[in-house]
Amino acid sequence: MSGLREKQKARRYDRILQAAAGLFREHGYDAVKIEAIAAKAEVSIGTIYNYYQNKGDLLVAIVALEVHEVLRAGEEVIANPPHNAEKAVDALIGTYVEHSLVYLSKEMWRQAMAISTQQPDSPFGETYAALDIALARQTCALIGKLVDLGLLRPDADAVSLGEVVFNNTNMNFTVFVKTEAMSVLELRAMLRRQHRAVLRAFSA
Repeated sequence: MSGLREKQKARRYDRILQAAAGLFREHGYDAVKIEAIAAKAEVSIGTIYNYYQNKGDLLVAIVALEVHEVLRAGEEVIANPPHNAEKAVDALIGTYVEHSLVYLSKEMWRQAMAISTQQPDSPFGETYAALDIALARQTCALIGKLVDLGLLRPDADAVSLGEVVFNNTNMNFTVFVKTEAMSVLELRAMLRRQHRAVLRAFSA
């Protein structure tokens, strides 16, 4: 019975997140009320408050869903990277970028970034920061793998180089989120060009 209850709980959790993500994208984060999310997810308002204290908690849960999926995809890139440093980094960063608008709109990302900046010590802010750290560590892990494979010079500082690549990605992703007209293809092209300049300085 406990296994069945856990499955039902997981299904409710998924319905709530999918409902919230859909409504936030369609109507905008600020315009959506908890009552509308409950109705679309076919659960009571009380059920939502059993999981989340407010809309901000729902938003960070959607961000976490997004990041955890790209982290899993990133592990596959690290396990079998292209045999070229630039292509390997592009594959990993491309995974992050291409998936970024699956659950969240640019408006939702802006809202999440604003909350994390305004409330860095809140559960939302701490969770958002932890997700960023996980992505940065994965980027460093890929650079380390490329050094081990001889695709980058053995004297390359994998952690520092990985942090440079990730921080540059993060900065340009912020520009992408702020600029409605900017496409994913444009973001990827910009990152590919910038990372090429950095990586070629450490090519084996």
